[in-house]
Amino acid sequence: MAKVLENLDEVTIRFAGDSGDGMQLTGTQFTSTTALMGNDLSTLPDYPAEIRAPAGTLFGVSGFQIHFGSTEINTPGDTCDVLVAMNPAALKVNLRSLRDGGIIIANTDGFDAKNLKLAGYDKNPLENGLTEQFQVFPVAITKLTDLALADMNLSTKLVERSKNFFALGMMYWMFSRPIEPTERWIDDKFKKSPELIEANKRVLKAGYAFGETTEIFAVRYEVKPASLQPGKYRSITGNEAVAWGLIAASVKSGLELFLGTYPITPASDILHELSKHKNFNIKTFQAEDEIAGVTSAIGASYGGALAVTTTSGPGMALKTEGIGLALMLELPLIIVDVQRGGPSTGLPTKTEQADLLQAVYGRNSEAPVPVIAASTPADCFNMAFEAARIAIKYMTPVILLTDGYLANGAEPWLIPQVSSLPNICPTFVTNPEGFQPYSRDEKTLSRPWAIPGTPGLEHRIGGLEKQHITGNVNYEPENHEFMVKMRQNKVDGIADDIPLATVEGDEKGDLLVVGWGGTYGAIRTAVEAKRREGKSVSHLHIKHLNPFPKNLGEILYNFKNVLVAEINLGQLVKMIRSKYLVPALSYNRVLGLPFKASDLEQEIDKIV
Repeated sequence: MAKVLENLDEVTIRFAGDSGDGMQLTGTQFTSTTALMGNDLSTLPDYPAEIRAPAGTLFGVSGFQIHFGSTEINTPGDTCDVLVAMNPAALKVNLRSLRDGGIIIANTDGFDAKNLKLAGYDKNPLENGLTEQFQVFPVAITKLTDLALADMNLSTKLVERSKNFFALGMMYWMFSRPIEPTERWIDDKFKKSPELIEANKRVLKAGYAFGETTEIFAVRYEVKPASLQPGKYRSITGNEAVAWGLIAASVKSGLELFLGTYPITPASDILHELSKHKNFNIKTFQAEDEIAGVTSAIGASYGGALAVTTTSGPGMALKTEGIGLALMLELPLIIVDVQRGGPSTGLPTKTEQADLLQAVYGRNSEAPVPVIAASTPADCFNMAFEAARIAIKYMTPVILLTDGYLANGAEPWLIPQVSSLPNICPTFVTNPEGFQPYSRDEKTLSRPWAIPGTPGLEHRIGGLEKQHITGNVNYEPENHEFMVKMRQNKVDGIADDIPLATVEGDEKGDLLVVGWGGTYGAIRTAVEAKRREGKSVSHLHIKHLNPFPKNLGEILYNFKNVLVAEINLGQLVKMIRSKYLVPALSYNRVLGLPFKASDLEQEIDKIV
């Protein structure tokens, strides 16, 4: 039967199945191929929190959503157009995310009596009313995978694990994607197991051929490349971008990079990525706990390295005293906090923005630390580099905030020319004449960086209060107040060295929507939609959160209303109200998921 080819500007697909069904791999491969096709894209991997929940249960559902198109894409999509469901639990958990009239491709072999019961269905939903609301395409994916591999004498387990490639092949056919990039990936991934190369390629091709030959699919779709800025691109996740930004800062500064960390979801991939790059003189140390992670990094900084520790919210709590120690020592240190749902262990695999107040204020005494935040997965590269620049120039710990959505999500990244990156110039003291460990640079208020073992530069370090200039332990009241103010002035002075805040849209108007971190894409999408309707609304996204950009107050005062949108109960809005005395409004969702642009549009409509 002849297939109709339909052009789409954008589409959102969600792959969903049991945590052992390979949905993350399937989504990642579709993403990589889509990036090679020149589409703009944004992804949302949605992991179960349980390491291995019972198969077929709602708790074990793993999903991967990709929104791609020929236009600018800023979010992973509010709703999906296509849902690939490998079992009833995957269907039940994700059905609410499918738009009316959307496509369901269901693995009918997964909808047996046992799995239906585990998912809480009394009847098979594929045979019970879904066709009235959605386009349902039942496909015996498991059985067709068995047929494709029937003559290979593989174990049932290996055959079962290959069925995700059948679903991937179908989606490649349906959306006019080539299979060759995934074939090359299979060759590399399974190069030590020729039978797995053969099996996975067979199943991938079988899925593609099924789409081509079956009569159940009458329509095929094409999404043309996006008009992107010329250059060399790759698909990159936020955690990869953080790692690469740190590597770039290490090279541009000439310092060896040291990562001291304890594995924690969703930050662990930074450790995994950096451990691959020993050719850049990178040292990665997997510590026994969070405290050892931060203190080992402090030791590396004392020894002259570009030192980093990575964590998430619970780990930040444990690192707090160590961060205070780095502040007292006035040594450069980068703390990457990949935020997740909390409190306590909370939602390990879900996203949140609730560590802002912890980052800015969450230490004993007066302990000011610069805090910056990335806005997109690709922007994690820029902000990791910026964190290193500030830490080295001002001899201070710096906290970089990302979140679970940014860390695991992906988008096209325009690979920068190395020459376009600013130089980072650490200055080590080598001359003992006139050396004082707590003397100050007049402009930055930073103290000298003296490497242990340099003759004549012996000095004391520790967490006790330091005497101005000499660095000796000192308990004098006047000296303590002086040093407290000195450390605060140093951080405040960074405002002279960061970009001014810029508004997307009009400089004045009825409403300014303010955000930070991973809400950038949703806010931008919502604001642009309202501007097309003629509404007076603009967008400001803050990347430097302590100190704020110098012109932030001036911008806020230019608007009748200010709406601060956050994935928390209102943390940035507290800081803005306190500092600038503006009656800022607050829009908050704490679902463990990114904002939906459509929800924010409704909130904007209420105000304007």
